[in-house]
Amino acid sequence: MKSQFNPIVIIPHYNHSNTIGSVVKRLRKLNLPVLIVDDGSEDKHKVVLAELVKQDDINVMYRQQNGGKGTAVKVGLLEAFKQGFTHALQVDADGQHCIEDAELMLTKSEQSPTSLICANPIYSNDAPKARLYGRKITNFWIAINTLSLDIPDGMCGFRIYPLQQVIPIVEEEKIGNYMDFDTEILVKIHWRNIPMVWIDTPVKYELGGVSHFRGWKDNWLISKMHARLFFGMLFRLLSGKKV
Repeated sequence: MKSQFNPIVIIPHYNHSNTIGSVVKRLRKLNLPVLIVDDGSEDKHKVVLAELVKQDDINVMYRQQNGGKGTAVKVGLLEAFKQGFTHALQVDADGQHCIEDAELMLTKSEQSPTSLICANPIYSNDAPKARLYGRKITNFWIAINTLSLDIPDGMCGFRIYPLQQVIPIVEEEKIGNYMDFDTEILVKIHWRNIPMVWIDTPVKYELGGVSHFRGWKDNWLISKMHARLFFGMLFRLLSGKKV
């Protein structure tokens, strides 16, 4: 019989060999299995992954070509569900998340196993202004596309997904493959009336940190995503469905 609460950590990884080791080390305190989905990293960045898998309960799935953060997370979610896990803690590989807060998130998830547990990021002065402005724009459109203020942040990829509730969305719906993933799946989770629990947590930006945000390309994808969600919202509204 499957445990009612059987979580795993999923880390989408692309050329983050300078931070992935420390992220995994901090996660080990949670005593959870870890699945790293490598999204076509260069060979020199895979050396660290080869060392990490020597540890118990650390596994790596290798994708031959880079398909985007969203693709890596979706692959990880599907694999976790296939293996019988009930929940997936998504953590970015760049070390920006306060992993120590995952303990509280896991507690909340076990208390409310059908809820999506979301980090509500608290930024300090080290956050790039362009990122903050971009988030404000995205959060504005999220409010429009859900007709609510239920989602305080749509871009932080530090979450615990209840897999039984979320896997049908991954399998049935079109969801972005790149930086548009975190926002789009959140809106579609809201549309399906899956409850959300929000946990305030700090996010840090290290000087010289590596970002894979692709400027115009990702901004264009995010703009298309907002337009797609807007027309989806109108269709749902006119059809009498939950928005």
